[in-house]
Amino acid sequence: MNLKQASLCTGPIDDLLDADLFKALGEPTRLKLLSCLAKGGRPCSVTELTECCEVDFSVVSRHLSVLEKAGVLTATKQGRTVFYAVRYKHLNEVFRELAKAIEDCRPKRRSKKP
Repeated sequence: MNLKQASLCTGPIDDLLDADLFKALGEPTRLKLLSCLAKGGRPCSVTELTECCEVDFSVVSRHLSVLEKAGVLTATKQGRTVFYAVRYKHLNEVFRELAKAIEDCRPKRRSKKP
């Protein structure tokens, strides 16, 4: 199959390659925030997460919002404070499904004849 034909085919990989997710993960400060949250293992407030980065509160808040909208984090409001947490199970499922879809697209090797 040539690339033009392949581009017209739809499959699981098309749905799994979520531009918003990759855009959210493609920014260094957001990756650092995600890393801090994942290593911390518990929900954290914007104030706590500001300590992980060298940017101010409002910038951290905007980055966290992007990660939440992309499905990477959950946000829970308690009073006036918002706590963010990693969606571990969701991310694991998304990346496992994507890895499988990529593997399924890989051309099959032809067996060598003796």
